[in-house]
Amino acid sequence: MPVIWLNTSSCPFLLTGFPSLEKAHHLISLPLLMAYISILLGNGTLLFLIKDDHNLHEPMYYFLGMLAATDLGVTLTTMPTVLGVLWLNHREIGHGACFSQAYFIHTLSIVESGVLLAMAYDRFVAIRNPLRYTTILTDTRVIKIGIGVVMRAGLSIMPIIIRLHWFPYCQSHVLSHAFCLHQDVIKLACADITFNRLYPVVVVFCMGLLDFLVICFSYFLILKTVMSIASTDERTKALNTCVSHICCILVFYGTEVGLTFIHRFGKNIPHIVHITVSYICFLFPPFMNPVIFSIKTKQIQISLLRLFSPPYSRTQP
Repeated sequence: MPVIWLNTSSCPFLLTGFPSLEKAHHLISLPLLMAYISILLGNGTLLFLIKDDHNLHEPMYYFLGMLAATDLGVTLTTMPTVLGVLWLNHREIGHGACFSQAYFIHTLSIVESGVLLAMAYDRFVAIRNPLRYTTILTDTRVIKIGIGVVMRAGLSIMPIIIRLHWFPYCQSHVLSHAFCLHQDVIKLACADITFNRLYPVVVVFCMGLLDFLVICFSYFLILKTVMSIASTDERTKALNTCVSHICCILVFYGTEVGLTFIHRFGKNIPHIVHITVSYICFLFPPFMNPVIFSIKTKQIQISLLRLFSPPYSRTQP
């Protein structure tokens, strides 16, 4: 006898905070709120400095601005539903809003990978061809790279998100996070989801993994060039310009790999650990990127000091 599912496709999805810790949601929300505020202030300040300080009007800082804008986008996409669940216990989310949120979350993740790749290309050109740096990475070319990164991410994610609108949802409508993810939503579909299971694997391989391999290869060439420099001071100076970018790469791909391993091999790990790791994955890179560049990039430090110094001191030579 065939199994008949009750079609409840018109029902909204239900977001989930921290199961069995509902009474502590307000307390749990405090560190999350502090992290969100820090991310907004840190990345917002970076964008303001890059726009306001003419000394930062260079390709390296334009790409940094793209990274900060991406981190702001991820934060602003997830923050409303997370705080809504933890503060107000507002768990319902319509299908359209859920699919849109999933689209932006996954798109921005691929955008961040693409921006890190673009930043690696920037460092490659700056060290391998310093005399042609400004002629190769013109403002027009930087804009084209930025548009290409966004279009690549947006178009690659669109097929699986569009298909979500076609699926009937006749199982439980409870999602496992306080925000919508594609892999959560397809578990609730009562249809053939083979394409939606396989396609993301191809996207991750062709973009995320390929980006990482190209970044590694570019740094191999950079290191080869740096080691050919006779002066020790010049070698150190060249490598120092890459430290911030390398740290951001380790933070981003490290959290992604950690999340993948937890989901793939952590079947016996409590569900609360999966949820906590997912929050770390979304919050840690946007939180750390401004910190890393503020500590490791001298020109950013100078701009910050100029921004927060008294007005009279800015006019002094």
